[in-house]
Amino acid sequence: MWYEVIYNKRNRLRLRSGRYAFTEKEGYGIAKILLEKSYVGSVITSHINGGIFISLDCNQKNLTLNKNRILKFISNIKEKDIFEVDDTTDANSLKQLENEFFLKLSNMVIGRVLFDIFIPIPLKSLSAVYKSIPFIIVGLKSLNKWKINVAVLDALAIGGSIYMKSYNSAGSIIFLLSISDILEDYTIKRTKSTLQSSLAINIDTVWMVTESGEEIAIPLQEVKEGDLIKVRSGGMIPVDGVISSGDGMINESTMTGEPLSIHKDEGTTVHAGTVVEEGYIVISVTGVDEQTRINKIIQLIEESEALKADIQSKAENLADSIVPLSLIATALIYILTRDPMKALSALLVDYSCAIKLSTPISVISAMEEATKHKIMIKGGKFIENYAEADTIVFDKTGTLTKSIPKLAKVISLGEYSNEDILKISACLEEHYVHSVARAIVNEANACNLKHKEEHAEVEYIVAHGISTMFRSQKTMIGSGHFIFEDEKIPLSNKNKKIIKENTDSYSTIFLAINGKLEGVLCIEDPVRGEAKDVIQKLKDLGIKNVFMLTGDSENVASAVSEKLGISKYKSQVLPEDKANIIEEIKKKDGSKVIMVGDGINDSPALSVADVSVAMKNSSDIAREVADITLISDDLNNLVKLRLLSEGMIDKIQNNFKAIVAINTSLIALGGLGILTPSNSSWIHNLSTIAIGALCTRPVLDEDK
Repeated sequence: MWYEVIYNKRNRLRLRSGRYAFTEKEGYGIAKILLEKSYVGSVITSHINGGIFISLDCNQKNLTLNKNRILKFISNIKEKDIFEVDDTTDANSLKQLENEFFLKLSNMVIGRVLFDIFIPIPLKSLSAVYKSIPFIIVGLKSLNKWKINVAVLDALAIGGSIYMKSYNSAGSIIFLLSISDILEDYTIKRTKSTLQSSLAINIDTVWMVTESGEEIAIPLQEVKEGDLIKVRSGGMIPVDGVISSGDGMINESTMTGEPLSIHKDEGTTVHAGTVVEEGYIVISVTGVDEQTRINKIIQLIEESEALKADIQSKAENLADSIVPLSLIATALIYILTRDPMKALSALLVDYSCAIKLSTPISVISAMEEATKHKIMIKGGKFIENYAEADTIVFDKTGTLTKSIPKLAKVISLGEYSNEDILKISACLEEHYVHSVARAIVNEANACNLKHKEEHAEVEYIVAHGISTMFRSQKTMIGSGHFIFEDEKIPLSNKNKKIIKENTDSYSTIFLAINGKLEGVLCIEDPVRGEAKDVIQKLKDLGIKNVFMLTGDSENVASAVSEKLGISKYKSQVLPEDKANIIEEIKKKDGSKVIMVGDGINDSPALSVADVSVAMKNSSDIAREVADITLISDDLNNLVKLRLLSEGMIDKIQNNFKAIVAINTSLIALGGLGILTPSNSSWIHNLSTIAIGALCTRPVLDEDK
């Protein structure tokens, strides 16, 4: 393959092979091959100009050598080697969408310029008349329904220009309305693409159960109807099907919007894209790929207009509400002056062009700017909700605190030594990937304690703990709620005093063996360095209420909230209670609530909040449910997002004021005869383009 190196600095390579080097699907094939190389981080291809953008993994050594390997590989690609791939990465999809949009926009602008230069005036007039027909038909349909809206004003402005033989004015209006339409189309497609990617099943391999009961890993694309697929606790269900064995708590919030998981057992239906929060299930497959319910939802998304940002709808409503005023002004000018040219000058000033053009550009610009600051937003309406929210609710662990808790100390309360308590606890906890479990296992490894398997199969109770048989004795490890309230393990006054004196500022995990409390493990959860400053900045930016929710004890919750300057918190909160608390806050004084979390247990609360934010290292289900995801593990992005969202709203509001002021002035000047219809039209069009261009300016300063 021939190519030209366009850019080669640091860990980035940009190559160009020419317009017909490969097709869109072949480009995805090239990207897929390159991504299989360990030193390649990301690849974006564009079939429009044969572009290949490659970002190398900075953690890999020998960048220069790896770049040379890539260039050699691409040089050796022959036409027969390139294969087509239907699937594409999110980055490629968005890039392709952007390329198509800018190509269409540039073709329209260039075509308009060439049309004005080379086409004879009679043909321009005929073209204006022909292109006006669809707009006039739409306007007549609105009138037939007794609606006085933007479509009517557009039809009158275009029709009036043609009637007065001002064909240039008619052509200019049609041109700007066409640009507005492709901008709106691009906004909707981009939002749909982002939402679809958030719903996508990002699973490559599944576990199939054979007739002999053996479990084997196979690619998802090889799964067919009737196969048995096993999904364990914490896993996403990749197919539609019926549970043939096992049972579990299934979170279906991505499908139904219901925040709480429901129990499902043998004979019940499950759907792709939902998550097994607890237990395990074996699914008899009934639907894969396009047959799954989640893909049918995606198809419905493509036919829906509900994805449009609320502020865009408000802009269209504003444009419609101004129409009667424009028509009244035109009529008054004609009545007072009896001059049709002055009336036409007023009629040609169409508020809707600038309003409909500037608003989607502002939304697109804000979403693109958020991406540059490592913030992924699923739709424009979520930016608006974030700007208007007056309350923010934080989960503690992994959000306000670091996601890597440490075991601070072990306290023996019985016949077992501290080492024995740690060894037994690590033996039980090593089966789970929860951060607290990792802290216990890591400390046991650091102390060189070998925790040989000495227990039966463990049962994990979500948000509570673990129960098993250890050396023929029932053994449990978990929260105080689980040990003392659910399992009724007795707590003597002596042990209560020891625990109170030693665990005041720690989270605690309790170990009980054979119905007796044997030990306490104290977990230290360091507060994020930036958390206190971020909370204060959010308060300065109009967040009136800051809440913290945690499953930890009152002592730990109080200590953390005091460090961070949070006056409102709730401790020992169960997962199902978090959603109820969010609902209560929303009802009280009509608060609009932001929820920030990272774990499976946060997903119900994320679902019911007005706008939800997932941290970088969040669980799969938290990212699925959340409206916004922070790609960078830095709470300062919450402040950036607030500044960006408020800046977008301010930009749009200022646009409205400027549009009304400029166009009202043009109507007045046209009515006084100072501006001719042609001049009025061109000034209106130029001001519309200028406002649209200003909408692309970034909201945040580079140093923010």
